[in-house]
Amino acid sequence: MASSDKVSIAMVAGETSGDLLASRLLSGLRPQLPDASMHGIGGPNMAQHGFTSDWPMEKLSVRGLFEVLAHYREIKGIQLALRDQLLTEKPAVFIGVDAPDFNLGLEMQLKRAGIPTMHFIGPSIWAWRGGRIKKIARAVSHMLVIFPFEEEIYRNAGIPATYVGHPLAEVIPMEPDIAMARNTLGLPLNAPVVAVMPGSRMSELKYNTTAFVGAVKLLAQRDPAMRFVAPMAGEKQRRYFIELIAQAGLQDVPIQIIDGQSHAVMAAADAVLVASGTATLEVALFKKPMVIAYKMMRASWEVMRHMGYLPWVGLPNILAREFIVPELLQHAATAQALADALWKQLDDSRHREVLRQRFTDMHHALLRNTAHESAQAVLRLIAKPTDKIW
Repeated sequence: MASSDKVSIAMVAGETSGDLLASRLLSGLRPQLPDASMHGIGGPNMAQHGFTSDWPMEKLSVRGLFEVLAHYREIKGIQLALRDQLLTEKPAVFIGVDAPDFNLGLEMQLKRAGIPTMHFIGPSIWAWRGGRIKKIARAVSHMLVIFPFEEEIYRNAGIPATYVGHPLAEVIPMEPDIAMARNTLGLPLNAPVVAVMPGSRMSELKYNTTAFVGAVKLLAQRDPAMRFVAPMAGEKQRRYFIELIAQAGLQDVPIQIIDGQSHAVMAAADAVLVASGTATLEVALFKKPMVIAYKMMRASWEVMRHMGYLPWVGLPNILAREFIVPELLQHAATAQALADALWKQLDDSRHREVLRQRFTDMHHALLRNTAHESAQAVLRLIAKPTDKIW
């Protein structure tokens, strides 16, 4: 532990989902270390627990191989500046929350300098880039994993790991209150409602919006009573979403844009059109039928599609080990295909009930006291003499 009386804990979360997940850890850790300095890179949910972000989290919220290259110099500059700051400071622990491309390289250098490192949310080594586990072993003192099957994978590779459950399984109620959610959003109780979630990153909005809103147009023509709601992660995303809709000539499509409140939108929905990512698991925990879709820069897609070795990209399908909900990726994610797939999700009542039960079982499997379990793992790592960590 740092020699000063005041414990210093450094963390990096690179996007909205990481900010939410990290805030659960902090909610368990802050009461145990009320005077600790907690800083690095994070978002508003982390700030609620006294976390100070030294750089805006949005600087790291870039996805796609070639999109990252365009911002490489700035992102690398932030990483190097933070590294130098932490090597001088020597915090009691560094916790990288997801964002493996940024965090693992940083963790490797910090661990080499004798600073304990923890990584919260294991990179998807079970889905793609399996060779990365060797790098993780060099970079990470302890893994916090959020899926039950991950603990054994890391331990077999010689990496200490603790399964802490998925924080979202605690945040999301086992039985969503549809009526309350619709009342909150001003939606009618008896109309079919579709949530439209093209992503929180600007790059996701860029590539997904036209197909997603095009699907809405087709569904609205098929059923004029259907309501469509799109939650936006922030004002910047909202403005860009509206701009992209106008550029595609879809400004007359009946879609209600909501600031934040993504969980209320999911709870209110009968079905969800959602970009691949953490949001797909959130939708599953809300027990909603969904269509998973994703588009990206063509060059990024050509590289990434050859790197995967699982047949699924959506978390609900990965956890179920089968296609329990449709996935439409890149060229397959046309407005017509999305509309047709979503219509089937809305129209098949037996399928909806089967999904509800599968998602309920999934929810129970992921439910732990994540705040407590993750905080205890951090405290144990801090308490270890550094000569026993490696």
